Amino acid sequence: MRVCLVSETWSPDINGVAHTLDQLSRELSARGVALQLVRPTPARTAPTAARTPSLQAELRVPGFAMPGYREVRIGMPATRRIQRLWHRQRPDVIYIATQGPLGWSARRAAQRMSIPVVTGWHTNFDHYCRDYGVPWLAPALMRGLRHFHNGCRTTLVPTRQQAAELSRQGFQRLEVMGRGIDQQRLDPRLRSAELRRSWGVDEHRPVALHVGRLAAEKNLSLLRETLHAMRDARPDMAQVIVGDGPARRTLEKALPDVHFTGFISPQALAQHYASADLFVFPSLSETWGNVVPEAMASGLAVIAYRHAAAAELIDSGVNGVTVPAGDADAFREAAVALCQQPARYAQMGRAARQRAQACRWPAIADTFLSVLEQAREVDHASTRTCGI
Repeated sequence: MRVCLVSETWSPDINGVAHTLDQLSRELSARGVALQLVRPTPARTAPTAARTPSLQAELRVPGFAMPGYREVRIGMPATRRIQRLWHRQRPDVIYIATQGPLGWSARRAAQRMSIPVVTGWHTNFDHYCRDYGVPWLAPALMRGLRHFHNGCRTTLVPTRQQAAELSRQGFQRLEVMGRGIDQQRLDPRLRSAELRRSWGVDEHRPVALHVGRLAAEKNLSLLRETLHAMRDARPDMAQVIVGDGPARRTLEKALPDVHFTGFISPQALAQHYASADLFVFPSLSETWGNVVPEAMASGLAVIAYRHAAAAELIDSGVNGVTVPAGDADAFREAAVALCQQPARYAQMGRAARQRAQACRWPAIADTFLSVLEQAREVDHASTRTCGI
């Protein structure tokens, strides 16, 4: 089978979409699936050869930086160029991961050539509208997205919760496909006494960790308030924030005692996870949130809203703590209570590790490939019927 992936973002970009596509493309390549890629030309050159699976063809189109998120480039419309590629090497099915101008172009080209399209729901666009001060755009944006997705064979969403919400808004033909974790990279045995000493703690003092993009949509005001409250309850604890973004400087001023690392390598991140004790994640903007299962796989007790991956993976009180989405008081109280109970968060971390080990990329890729094959079979069946 030949599959074309269309995305505004690709490895080595650091975000959930790029990470998911990187893992899926590797799994599909290992199964003998021929892959094409359509994406914007990267803003910078990077040594991606070692990270990128073998591609049968790649089309790069002009792009521009996304406002407020310069790491992601928006692809310009390129319907004719995409059609020329597909006339030379026609894919059996197309997967569109992002719904920018490039995604719309690919959808238009696929419709003209009668190639089946599967799409992914990777971003909560209505949430981003609120976080960036344009909530009035959300209704029109969702109408456009509904038209986009309902014109495709299937839309893949990461959670049952998301599927139910989109179904209520009129989205059709939804299938759930979760996300996996890198089982070999994430391991509690990577815990480093040396790294903990650099944070100023020994083995008996807690470390609270947060990993993510430091931007408005990540609910950083609640993160700041929660870390302050935890420090008041446990003055001896260390707090570490991994990640970067436009809000980093403001957050550093508000949290002068926190260790900020910026972006770090995947290997260093695995060691940071394993060397912490608690994972604090107040965001509500994710459709999945890869960092939650990554923290769980590293043996951390997670405090999060009952949303996205946390709603799917955490049995509150057993392998982590979740609170109702949007209840900031409950979130702070849960974090403060748990940081004072070392035996409890250690037990939760062990249970979290067991739960996260079920999130395997080969199984996720099996689901992905099954949906792609079903879309192709439906298309072939329609073609045969029309020819009778």
